[in-house]
Formats: sequence, C-alpha cells, structure tokens
Amino acid sequence: MKLRSYAQGQWAAGQGTGVDLLDAATGEKIAESTSRGLDFAGMLDYARRVAGPRLRKLTFHKRAYLLKDMAKYLTERKEELYSLSFATGATRSDSWLDIDGGIGTLFVYSSKGRRELPNECFHVEGNPENISRSGSFVGRHICVPLRGAAVHINAFNFPCWGMLEKLAPSFLAGMPSIVKPATSTSYLACRLVEIMVESGIFPEGSLQLICGGIGDLLDHLTCQDVVTFTGSSPTARRLRQHPAIVGNSVRFNQESDSLNFCMLGPDAAPGTEEFDLFIKEVVREMTAKAGQKCTAIRRTLVPAGMEEDVISALTDCMAGVLPGDPTRKDVRMGPLATRGQVREVRQRVDELRQAAEIVWGNPDDFEVIGGNPEKGAFFPSLLLYCARPGKNRAVHEVEAFGPVNTVMPYASVEEAIDLACLGRGSLVGSLFTADDQVARKVVLGTGAYHGRIMLINAESARESTGHGSPLPHLVHGGPGRAGGGEELGGIRSVLKYMQRTALQGSPTTLSRVCGVWMTGARGPAAEKHPFRKFFEDLEIGETLLTHRRTITEADIVNFAGVSGDHFYAHMDDIAARESIFERRVAHGYFVIAAAAGLFVDPAPGPVLANYGLDDLRFTKPVYIGDTIQVRLACKQKTLKTDDQGVVSWGVEVINQNQEVVASYTVLTLVRRRTLAAGDGARMEHGETSA
Repeated sequence: MKLRSYAQGQWAAGQGTGVDLLDAATGEKIAESTSRGLDFAGMLDYARRVAGPRLRKLTFHKRAYLLKDMAKYLTERKEELYSLSFATGATRSDSWLDIDGGIGTLFVYSSKGRRELPNECFHVEGNPENISRSGSFVGRHICVPLRGAAVHINAFNFPCWGMLEKLAPSFLAGMPSIVKPATSTSYLACRLVEIMVESGIFPEGSLQLICGGIGDLLDHLTCQDVVTFTGSSPTARRLRQHPAIVGNSVRFNQESDSLNFCMLGPDAAPGTEEFDLFIKEVVREMTAKAGQKCTAIRRTLVPAGMEEDVISALTDCMAGVLPGDPTRKDVRMGPLATRGQVREVRQRVDELRQAAEIVWGNPDDFEVIGGNPEKGAFFPSLLLYCARPGKNRAVHEVEAFGPVNTVMPYASVEEAIDLACLGRGSLVGSLFTADDQVARKVVLGTGAYHGRIMLINAESARESTGHGSPLPHLVHGGPGRAGGGEELGGIRSVLKYMQRTALQGSPTTLSRVCGVWMTGARGPAAEKHPFRKFFEDLEIGETLLTHRRTITEADIVNFAGVSGDHFYAHMDDIAARESIFERRVAHGYFVIAAAAGLFVDPAPGPVLANYGLDDLRFTKPVYIGDTIQVRLACKQKTLKTDDQGVVSWGVEVINQNQEVVASYTVLTLVRRRTLAAGDGARMEHGETSA
C-alpha cells in the first residue's frame, strides 16, 4: 500500500517507488511513502487563497467549537488508531500518551479559546497605553491572524500528538496547516488525517498532509508563513538556513531533543517517599516509548554516597521490564521505531562508554518477549554510571535516543546545579525533594537552561502528570540544545501565529476599531438604563452617569458592623490621623458596594447575573462627607450562546472633585432576545459558567 498525501482538497499517491515503512516489532512491510509529484507551491497557494479566508471569517469561539467537535469525533474512533499504533513500537500505555494526549490537547485549546479569547476574529492584547498628556492620543495592541500557512514538520516518536499539539493553536489562531510527519511512522499520522478529513468538521483546506519529503515547499514561503519543526538539531539548522526562511524572515519554531536531568534532593534518602517516587519516575521515563521521547530523562543526578542505593533500586525495578511485542499485555516496553534507530542508539552508547560504565543491561545479549528479534527494532534498557561527571563532558553532550540513562553523583546542591546546566539547554528537568529551600535554589540556578522544571514531593506526587509529559497549558520547549523555541503554553502559542500590531489614535477611534471601550472615549449617553436593554441593543461606549451619594459616618460604622472589618483607618479617629490617610476613610469595599447601589437597576430585566469583577483599583481615599457618583460604560460585548452574551462594564467611581476614587470592570450575563421567558430564574441560581 502506498500512502497518500492530501493536497488541495484531493488525496494523491506519490509517483514512483517510495520508502518502505516497516512494523517495528516484526519487520513486516506496512506501506511505502513518497511525495514525488506533489505540487508544493500549489499547496501553499491553496492554503492561503482557499482555506485562510474561510478560517479568518470564523471567530475564535467558532474555531474553538470546531476543535471540540473534532476531538469528540476522534475520541469515538481512536481504537482504530490504537491498533495501528502498535506497529510504531508503542505499547497500549505509550499510545495513550500519543493518541489521547493529542486529542486531549484539542479539548484544552477549545476550552481556552472560548474562555480566554473574545468571540471576535482578532484579539485585543493588554491595557491601553497613555502616550499623551491629556489622553487624547493613546496606544493599544491588537493581534490578527497571519495570512499564510503553518508548515508543521514533526518527529517520528509522536505521530498523533506531535501533529495535534501544533495544529490546535494554529487552527485556533485562524491559520491553515500543512503537516509533514516523519516518514517512518507516517502511516499512523496519515490515518489520523484521513479520519479528520472524513469528518468534514474543519473548513476545506484547513489541513493538508505530505507523506514523504517536502520537495521544494520551503522555496515558496513568504513572510506570512510559519514553520514549526520537531526533530534533530542538524536538520533544524539546515531548515533555519533555507534562503526563503532567512530572506523572508519566516517565523521558525524549533523543538529538539535534549539531555534532560532528574535530580534526587540531598534530603531524599532511601526510605523516604521522595526516594521511592524518584526511582519510579526514572524507570518510567527510561522505558515509556522505549525512551524515545524528547523529554525523557537522560542524566540522573544523585547525592554522593547514595549512588549504590539508587543503582540497586533502579535495576530492581528494570529487571521486570523487558523489550517485546507491544501488542502483548505482558510487555511494558516496545521496540524502537526502526532498525536505523537501533544502530543510532548503539553508536551513541559506544560514545558514552568512553566516559561511563554500563551497570545494568547488555546491548549484545538481552531477552525479547515475542516479536521478531532479528527483524524487529528491539533494544534493551541500559543504565550507565559516570563517577566524575564534572570532568567527563560526553555524558552532557551525547544523547542516546532510547532507553538509556546515566547516573552521576554530586557533592553539593551547587555542583548539582552546575551539572544540570552542562546540558547546554534542555526541555525539562525534575527535582525530587521535600526541602522547599533546595527546590528554590535549584529552580533559580537551572531555570535559565530549562523550559520546564517539575518539583515533586509527597504532597504533589499523587496528581503529578510526570517528568516527561508536556501539557497544553504550559510551554514546551527550551533554550540552546533544545532548540530555543516554545510550543503550547495555552494562548501564548496561539499568538505565535498572529501578528501583533501597535495602534495609535484617539480613545474614541481605537474603541471603535477594537470593539472595546477605553477610558476617555466618547460614547452615547444612555437614553434608558442600560440594564434594561437586551444584549443586541447595547452599544459599545454607551454611558450612564448616575445620581450622587454622600458618605456619612453612619455608613462606615454600619458597614464595619455588617462586614466585621474594623481596620483602624475606618474606625479609630486618633490612629487614622497619625496614618497616611490623616483622617478616617470609608472602606474600599463599601465604596464599590455603594457604587453598585447607584448603577444597578433593581427590577427584573435582560441582565441575568453578575458573575465577576476584574481589575479593581482604589485610587483615592473616600472620606466622611465626600460625595460619590458612578460613570458606567458598556466596555465590551462577547456572544456566549444563542440565548445570552457577556457584557463587560467599565466602572469609574468619582468624587465631588471629579477625581476617580475606584475603577473596575463588572461582568454580567445579558439575555438576548431569543432567551425564553422564565430562563432568567434558572440563570440567577448559579448556572452562569462562562
């Protein structure tokens, strides 16, 4: 069977003879792959011309719902992917990381897109910048989708997750993707794309697939395109130096393998819970995916004097983990992905043996459970020991991309930090300690060289996701050897596929351009109370100026009695005179409570519920005898469902001198005209999730 690419809305097999793709356990041929004959320039043009406009017409929320629909569709069909994943060398648990991990990433980005981004086609970032004396000339940043294609070049070890963790943020940003999986396991990525295309969920052209080489694809890149790459540093350097990438300043994100460390704290002696957790984690990271993870532990740092205990505990655990046929339920570690990988790992082990000795495992003599030992890509777990890691740089420079790990001692926490940093940039490090001061010292000492640091003790271990598991919420990447890039990290990664543009103008103009009211912008005065208006009828900038209220001593005393807040500045006249306030002041929370009394319309109406208050600032004290008034402005409208929307109200509390004493944003759920009568009571009783 020849794998097909999906280009310009059509499935097409490459021309001529392709590369044979083999089952990692049996060596049997699964398929062959070639992209010869594809119109790579046409694929980029199709993405820009056909898919891009379709995606950009959708709001973030609509794209987020499509991600959710796709995740549900894949979940219903994932068993087919599991069956095919065995051929890559993955066990059932390995496949869970790849398949369910990838699908889960779609779910997370769907959720984050609907909760952290507006229901718009662009994103307004940060707060306005006042760049003039009177405030008539201000600045603001917006982010708009790039008008090119995201080219995702993935590694062999995670054919599903590797594609979906890049696709989710680029799709949410509004960019179509061209995916190029690593050839050796591309049959699994190909089937995943087939299922996604069959679903019809994504707009046509949102996803294209290359099975085989990338031909002259990079020659046709422009400044509006993005390239993401996961794989070896030498390949990344060649891609980075491509004339089109350099000449057009194409955004390029690299994520490469690194020599990740795991450190046992000096307090975590044998018998402690942290010691046992450490041993379990190191063994898991050595054997999961047969150690073929960019985040796998390669260097294990242990306090001097504990080496024998650590090595003994590790070897006891690894004794029951033999390589074998991943389809068997008694096999916990499958083969490497290809025979070529076996040769590569063996060569790297030979280099490591110049600086370290093997203390567990034998690459020349090991047992295999099932499969074909002659044709399969099997390799045993190997544990090495380097007695002088500060003098032998090979253990910090050579990576065997398989189930291989080197134990090395340290004499002090400071030395351990130095050893961790000798990897010259890593994706992840982990520390097992119950001493929070040690954790602080290690984080501050190693943070500059690591993209993620996991700190584990008995308290956090139960719900820990593990050293080697990147999460869509947190950045994945690292400096130096790790590639210098960042993936994931929630909405951070979405913005990498967008152009940040600084806007300058009057508050009124920028409010209308961005759809978000800014302080100082002109807006229509409310003809009737805005809480009496449906979502559709509210206008951005519509402003209500309330009646006034004079603050009395009785207000302060009564609020203290109700709230229990008897802070001296409110209740002790002598102490208040000696304070920065110079006399008694009203409670800040009384001020905003009184403000609510000024601007809230009490009768039932379109406003269903108040569910939040953001960016509260008390800017001036309110004294007994001061008179306050509220300026309420419709700041932003976000469609939530067919029945309701979210309205952000800018609130300014001003005193008799027209000085702002408090400012904040109130969030309310507001009924649309389609909301049926009687639903309001349901919403007011807590069903207000946003």
